[in-house]
Amino acid sequence: MMYLIKKITYIFIFCFFANAYAQSVKVVDKTTKTPIPGVAVFNKNQTTTEVTDEDGLVNLDKFLDTELIFFQHISFNLKSLKKEKVNANYIYLESNQLGLDEVIISASNFKQNKREIPKSIAIVNADQIKFNNPQTSADLLENTGKVYVQKSQLGGGSPMIRGFSTNRLLISIDGVRMNNAIFRGGNLQNVISIDPLSIEKTEVILGAGSTIYGSDAIGGVISFYTKSPKLSYTDSLIVDSNVMLRYATANQEKTAHVDVNLGLKKWGFLTNVTYTDFNDLRMGSHGPAEYLRPEYVVTENNQDVIIENNNPKIQKFTGYNQINLMQKVAYKPKDNLDFDLGLFYTTTSDYPRYDRLIRYRGDNLRSAEWNYGPQRWFMSNLKVTKTSSKATFYDNIKATFAYQNFEESRIDRDFEDIIRNIHEESVNALSFNLDLEKDLSKKSSLFYGFEYVFNKVKSIGYTENIEDNTTENTVSRYPDGATWNSAAIYANFKYKPNEKFVLQSGLRYNNVTQSADFTANNQYLNLPFDQANINADALTASTGITWLPNDILQWKLNLSTAFRAPNIDDVGKVFDSEPGSVVVPNNNLKPEYAYNGELGLKLNFNKKVVFDLATYYTYLDNALVRRDGDLNGETEIIYNNELSNVQSIQNASKSWIYGFEFAALWNISDQLKLTSRYNFIGGTEETDGIEVPVRHVAPNFGDTHLMWQSDKFKLDAFVNYNNKLSFTQLAPSETEKDYIYALDENGNPYSPSWYTLNFRTQYQLAEDTIVTATLENITDQRYKTYSSGIAAPGRNLIVSLTYSL
Repeated sequence: MMYLIKKITYIFIFCFFANAYAQSVKVVDKTTKTPIPGVAVFNKNQTTTEVTDEDGLVNLDKFLDTELIFFQHISFNLKSLKKEKVNANYIYLESNQLGLDEVIISASNFKQNKREIPKSIAIVNADQIKFNNPQTSADLLENTGKVYVQKSQLGGGSPMIRGFSTNRLLISIDGVRMNNAIFRGGNLQNVISIDPLSIEKTEVILGAGSTIYGSDAIGGVISFYTKSPKLSYTDSLIVDSNVMLRYATANQEKTAHVDVNLGLKKWGFLTNVTYTDFNDLRMGSHGPAEYLRPEYVVTENNQDVIIENNNPKIQKFTGYNQINLMQKVAYKPKDNLDFDLGLFYTTTSDYPRYDRLIRYRGDNLRSAEWNYGPQRWFMSNLKVTKTSSKATFYDNIKATFAYQNFEESRIDRDFEDIIRNIHEESVNALSFNLDLEKDLSKKSSLFYGFEYVFNKVKSIGYTENIEDNTTENTVSRYPDGATWNSAAIYANFKYKPNEKFVLQSGLRYNNVTQSADFTANNQYLNLPFDQANINADALTASTGITWLPNDILQWKLNLSTAFRAPNIDDVGKVFDSEPGSVVVPNNNLKPEYAYNGELGLKLNFNKKVVFDLATYYTYLDNALVRRDGDLNGETEIIYNNELSNVQSIQNASKSWIYGFEFAALWNISDQLKLTSRYNFIGGTEETDGIEVPVRHVAPNFGDTHLMWQSDKFKLDAFVNYNNKLSFTQLAPSETEKDYIYALDENGNPYSPSWYTLNFRTQYQLAEDTIVTATLENITDQRYKTYSSGIAAPGRNLIVSLTYSL
């Protein structure tokens, strides 16, 4: 009897430990982190085989520790590794679909196949971000080859898409709208608040997106999706960590990054920290002399002195530093229920606005100092997602609550002036989104939802005497306490009768209200009004088709309308737009509307050669633009002790923008490929009955890459190129900024053409160590991207080391 009990006990203990040490892994998509069912798992001789279940799980106990295990799926690249090297809970597979079957979220706020969306969408995934190694998120966007980036200073980066920029583009982070009530029509640098090392994926919708995103989404939508915590799906804790160090020679960038993931069965925690320090940027050696920095201003004992620059290629006073923090918490109590909390905080040091520091008044530099104060951004967002609920009105539902706080300031002082002007602004933003998805039948689906956004602006202005440190209140940039509200409902219908044809059509109704009180500012401005209350309604629509008549051809056609409602920046801003001009408030504004058409064609020759073509046209009516005006009948007033021409934002223009985009891919072999992209853009706007170039229509631009990749080694030799814009091709507002441009033979400003030769490589030193190096601008060209105040980096070596624990 005792023998039998002992034997049963031994069997129980053996089974317990056998189960405890059973090795199961989850096979997931490396980009989307979603499980992959139906993955064939086998050894070299295929004598042992397994298949992942619907959750992507597979047990590896049948395989020997020394065996090479293969993971194979028709939509992913084949992966192999020895069982003894499988020391994590996840196996990551990379998609092999060349973008045709990529999952897109931004088009409807729910996952869709890219081939079913009738819009052009540029995608940057985590692997591309790691390889491209961008210094900022503006650089990340520039690497898409579809987004043009303007920079007024090193701490900048204003995206341009298809002739539109700033508050005519919508930026979102994890589905939360970043655009706020003081996003301006001039160039913006808010995108640098987003840490590129926290990004899992970026989707850029090229063209209007107002049906889903509402106001501002005229030229495109830039959607950043940050990394999410990874769960263990077992009772054991998983710990993943990455440490990255990076250095760049052109601006002596020093970046340190660490992220730590703790994963339990139902809980996940991800902490992300990045610190970056930039010194003054060095430009290239070969290019226009007008870009050089021959002298600069220093202040000694409250006296301004102009100093000769020992190295005119060093752009004095461009350096700054920045810290990015992110904390994510995920809780999954059930298979179909997710709670996701995200906390973000970013702050910069003061950073000089370089284009204002190089302006002259007569023979002397105009400004002794011109700084943006710390740009701070905080966001907390809670997302609740329920999937496969099969409720009456929805199958999937997602609710997102978010709070954001934006802080920015401007500090400037003229040369030999003892008065420093200071303006400080902040915006508190609340938002709520409810998004739902319902399959109406096997052939049709409905995406619909509701959005509410509330913004409140705080703005103060004062002057400071640098000699006695006394302060005095002055006009604020915006009416303090102004509010901006947006409420909307939308619906998007998808009809897919077969695998070759998809129709999508959407409708959105939006109501935007704002209220501003100018009583405090009127002691300085004497406006003919004290209040500005705007109530604007907008109805926008879109319809599009994708048609795949055969394995080679894919057609896309999309028609849409979009709008931008006036915000507090349009209605209530007071600022010096340019030397000798001042913008004053205008309480009589209406929304601007855009009408868009796009036709796309993709040719896919057996995945060896792929061509992607698109042409588009946009008509912008009732456009909000800065124009000369008057204040109480006066066309000139004294502002900042200077006689200034009066301007205001007005519905005073219309524009026509058109273009053609070309992309090609040639898979020369399994390891070698060639890609090339080119963007043709044109456009005019009406000004006082005369058609002139549009300000944010960039020059034609493109890039070509020759890439080679093995298991551990990746090489990329590439060239970036950019056409010139002659003096007659510049918008009037650009010709007035001759201090940022080169001069032609007639002494007129123009934007020269340029190119750069570049080389990038990545090598996996060990399973946990990766080295990435990029040599940019090998021929040391001196150039500026269009409309930029700061010259681009000269020859620049960027080296990073990543270690995974």
